[in-house]
Amino acid sequence: MATKKTASSTRKTVKKPAPSVNKTSTKVTTVKAVPTAATARAPRFKFSRAPLLASSVAEFIGTFLLAGVILVASGQPLFVLFAVLAIVLTIGGVSGAHLNPVLTLGALATRRITLIRAVCYIIAQVLGALMALVIMNAFVNAAPEVSEQAQAFGQTAPTLFSAPEIEGGKEWTVLTAELLGSVVLAFGVATALRNRKGSVAHAFTYAGTVYVAAMIAGTAANYVGASAVLNPAVAGSLQAIKFELWPILVYVVTPLVGGVLGFALNDLLRSESEATV
Repeated sequence: MATKKTASSTRKTVKKPAPSVNKTSTKVTTVKAVPTAATARAPRFKFSRAPLLASSVAEFIGTFLLAGVILVASGQPLFVLFAVLAIVLTIGGVSGAHLNPVLTLGALATRRITLIRAVCYIIAQVLGALMALVIMNAFVNAAPEVSEQAQAFGQTAPTLFSAPEIEGGKEWTVLTAELLGSVVLAFGVATALRNRKGSVAHAFTYAGTVYVAAMIAGTAANYVGASAVLNPAVAGSLQAIKFELWPILVYVVTPLVGGVLGFALNDLLRSESEATV
C-alpha cells in the first residue's frame, strides 16, 4: 500500500537584517586657554607659607620696639614692663616673643626650638636692636642746637641714653649682677613660654619676670655705678659692647650662660614636681 508523503508546507520566516545605524564618532577636543598678561599673575606671597620668616620678622620688630623704649625711657624698669607687656601681646602668638638672645639660647639648649630657628631669631634680634640705635641716634642728631641763652638757664643738648662704662675693679660685681638677673629672667620666661603664645598669662608672666630681674640686677649694678642690661642685643644698642674682654664677658657671655642655667633649672624643677605627684 503506497503511502503518500504529505509535505507539510512550512513557512520559513526570514529574519530581516536590522537597519544599519550609522555610528558617528564625535571627538571632544579641549582647548587650553593661553594665559594672558592679565590672568597670568604670580601667586601672592603669604607669611603662612614661610612661618620661620614670619617669626624672624616678628622678633626683629619686637626687639626694635624694646630697644627703642629702653633708649627713650633710659632703661626704667616700669616703662620696660609695660613695653614688654604690649610687645608680647602683639607678636607673642607669632614667634613667642623671645626678644632676647639669652632666652633664645636657653630655649635651644632645652630643645624647645630648633637650631635654624634659634640662629634666625638671634640675627633678627641683633638687627632690630641696632636699627633702634640708628634711628634714635638720627633723631638726636636732628635736634636743634641749644642757644647760649638756653644754656644759661641750664638747658642742655639732647643725648642718647647709653650704658656707663664699667669701672676698674668693679667688673666681677657687674658680672655677678648680670648672671643673677639672667638666671631669674630665663627661669621665669621658661614658665611663661609653656603657656599659650600671645595669651594674657604669657604676657603678664613674661613682663613681670623682666621687671623683677631688672630690679634685682639693676639695683646690684647701680651700687658700683654700672647698669645691668640682661640682653646682649640691647647691650649693642646701649653701646655697652666694645671689643674688649670685660664688656664682652659681662654683657654677652655671662647673660647667655645665665639663660641656659635658668631654662635648665626650670626644666629640672618641673620634672621633679611631675615625678613627685
